[in-house]
This record gives sequence, C-alpha cells and structure tokens, in this order.
Amino acid sequence: MGLDGRRGRTLIRCRSFERSLSHLAGHINSLGGAQPIYKPYVPASFEDQARVLLDARVPVFSFICGVPSKEILDECRRQAIIAIGTATTRTKPSLLIRRSRCHRRIGVRSGRPSRIFPSLGEESLTGTFSLSPQVADAVSAPVVAAGGIADARGIIAAFALGAEGVQLGTAFLASDESGASALHRNALLSGKARRTALTRGFTGRLARGIHNQLLEDLNRPGVEILPYPLQRALVRNVSVLAEQAANPELLPLWAGQSASLSQETDAIALLQKLVSDVTALRVRFWSGL
Repeated sequence: MGLDGRRGRTLIRCRSFERSLSHLAGHINSLGGAQPIYKPYVPASFEDQARVLLDARVPVFSFICGVPSKEILDECRRQAIIAIGTATTRTKPSLLIRRSRCHRRIGVRSGRPSRIFPSLGEESLTGTFSLSPQVADAVSAPVVAAGGIADARGIIAAFALGAEGVQLGTAFLASDESGASALHRNALLSGKARRTALTRGFTGRLARGIHNQLLEDLNRPGVEILPYPLQRALVRNVSVLAEQAANPELLPLWAGQSASLSQETDAIALLQKLVSDVTALRVRFWSGL
C-alpha cells in the first residue's frame, strides 16, 4: 500500500474515533477529564500471550475468542494442559472447536456472545439451558455450562440438561475477592441488578451490563461504536474518571441475566453454600421420586 493509501486509512480511523468520542465527550468534561486524542492501535499478539501460559505450564487453558492454532492446541496436548473451548451455538462454533481437536473440554456460554465469534453477533444469543443439551448431543467432549447460572437451582438444571460441569461468573463477581470495584459490587447487590441490557458500547462487542446512564447513552440510535478493543480503550477515558468520582452511572457494570440473584460477598462462603444447596436439592429431588 502506498503512502497516500495509509494516510487515507489513518484519516478515516481518526474521523471514526472523533465521531465515537463525541458521544462521550460531555461525560469526560463533566468529570473534569482531558479529551483523549487519536492514536493508531497496535494489536497485541495472541501467540505471545498464549506462550506465557504454555511456558508457565498452567493446568487449564480456556479461550473464548475463536479457536487457537493447531500448534497451540498440540502443545497443550503434549503438556497435558486441559483446553476449554467455548460455543454459543450448536453448529458453527461447536463444530470448529471439535475440528480443532479440542477434545478435553468444551465450554458452553451464552452470557457474552460476540466475544467468542464476533461474526455471529446477535445470531448467537441462544440461552444456556437451550444450548447445553444441543451441544451435549453434538459433541463427545464433556460440556461445561455457563451463562445465567447463579445458584443451586441453575446448577442442578445444567446437570440435568447434559452438562458435566458449570461455571458461575456474576455470582462470584459480587464477592469482595473478585477484584471488581466497590461501586460495581454494590450495584450487583442492589435492586439495580434486576435490569440488565445488551450493548456494544462498552467494548465494541456485544456484552451485558446493569442498565445505567452510560449504557443508555451508548445504546441510543446513531451512536457510532468503534470495533473491539478500540471502543473499550475509548470508554476507559470515562470509566476511570467515574470510578474516581464514585459515579456508578458512568461505569460499565458487567452483569449476567441472573445478576439479581447475587447475595454472597465472600467467595468461600458462596462456594460452600452452593455445594450445600445442591446437595440438599438433590436429596429432595431423589426422595420425591
């Protein structure tokens, strides 16, 4: 590509940046921040990031953005690293994972669909309890159900639908040990968590969060959203300031569909309660047969 072509593409990206920034500029001003300037994006190498995990010989390698290369998966196999792939539909994603010979584990997610296969977007919004039995029937690998599971009832349901494991996210996000900010944890434990919505505004990919002013503003018709991860970097110019100002209305408050079930603020206590409740439910179920 010639110099004029590169300059032209840079100009287009800069204008897109400015249009996207225009929807956040007022919030940045209200929080007392300086307006960011456009900088060309230099992507991180997935292979370099994966190499860190492989060199550390981690016991489990979980991925959500597509399927790693055959070389990476082969090295996982050589090192006996359990590879956990992710599917959001029964067809394309699960077949890709199967073809990649990720035979140790298959993860089933529905909470953050386009982080896995961005091209599918809204087509991959199948709920966990519909998706789990479909994928369990389609693959020979064990299935881990994730998305919308927050208590013992969800765990039992996932097992009944063919999953051999479950993954809980938002339920643990509300705990003190999660690393989430106090503002975020408080929102998850409040009545605000009853209302969540999907948005591309936080990162450029479809994700779910608690409804607040930032989510509402970025979901308005005509708002230009940068592709991932450029939008994420742009929104940080607001979220960092909002955190400092203790303003949860301008924070990306990640949350799953069952966020309102979050109660426990201690991760160990939550895990113990889940085990106890699952045991009690299983006893009640079997005794009623």
